[in-house]
Order: sequence, then C-alpha cells, then structure tokens
Amino acid sequence: MTRAKRGPAHAETAPESAAPASAAGAIAAALLAWYDCHRRRLPWRAEGGRLGDPYHVFLSEIMLQQTTVKAVGPYFTAFLARWPRVADLSAAPLEEVLSAWAGLGYYARARNLHACAKAVVERHGGAFPADE
Repeated sequence: MTRAKRGPAHAETAPESAAPASAAGAIAAALLAWYDCHRRRLPWRAEGGRLGDPYHVFLSEIMLQQTTVKAVGPYFTAFLARWPRVADLSAAPLEEVLSAWAGLGYYARARNLHACAKAVVERHGGAFPADE
C-alpha cells in the first residue's frame, strides 16, 4: 500500500487504496442516520434534517465557549425566555444582560454577545447574514 505524500509537490497524489466516492457517500449517509437516532437532544439544536435558528446557534456558541453543556442549558433557556429574538437582546441594557449572565463567567463573552446582537440589528436588520 502506498501512502499519499504531503506537501505542495504532491498535493494531488491520492492513496492507491482510496475508497470509491459511492462508498464514502454510503458511510456519510450511515453516520447521519446514526446521528439522527442517537444524538444528544440540546435546546439549541434543530431536529434532524432542519436548519437551526441562527440566533439560537449564535447564542449557544458564545455561551459554550469554555463552559460545559450542562451549565449552559439553563442559561440558554432563560436568555431565550427573556430575549426571544436578537432584536430583543440588542434592545436590552447591557447591565441586564450581564446580570442574566451571572454565574457563567468570562463576562467579556456577554459584552461581545450584546455588541454583536446590536450589530446584527443595526447592520443587517435583525437577520444574521448568510455570507459573513
């Protein structure tokens, strides 16, 4: 068996035993089917085959930085109850956002979350851009 060499001179070299594309597609389909059955159910994840709400994904990604999933769950739910749309979060006073964040730590994340929510509303009319 020959291994593909790495580096610019050999960037297009493929291993001789590379699986056919149809096998790769079958593996991908099997993995996605397995995921749909066995994935962890989290409040920010969309159901299988659907796109997630960009605001929910954004909020969860910021909260999950250096914080466990278990710790984030209740905060995520509370934030959505209090600020269900990015426009609501944008309109909130920073002090309220920081108060709601209390216990998650790394308060710079809360300040950046609030600033980004304001930017999404001011620059993009409250819709997360699909190309940035």
